[in-house]
Amino acid sequence: MPKKFDQEAKNRVVRVVEDRTLAENLSMQEACKAVAPKLGVSWRTARQWTQQARRDGMVPDHVPQDLAAENARLRRENQELRDTNELLKAASAFFASELDPKRRR
Repeated sequence: MPKKFDQEAKNRVVRVVEDRTLAENLSMQEACKAVAPKLGVSWRTARQWTQQARRDGMVPDHVPQDLAAENARLRRENQELRDTNELLKAASAFFASELDPKRRR
């Protein structure tokens, strides 16, 4: 026998699915499969509720500009940190080899 969910529970599922799609850049289906079991619904039900909420205009279709700008800033910062880590690894390897007694003349 199917369970009956109130509108508040449906809204919570939709909100969590949408948050997951934005935060982790997942498709709706992947987000539903990750979230639904934790909320006690099937992923197909979560997908249907999310699709209906999108059709009804309850969920924004696009990422807000401030969130998109923040995401771009974090991506740039992440790349800078990766570059710095590579530089530090190279410098560490260089100085470690200088201290190696076998390489001393």
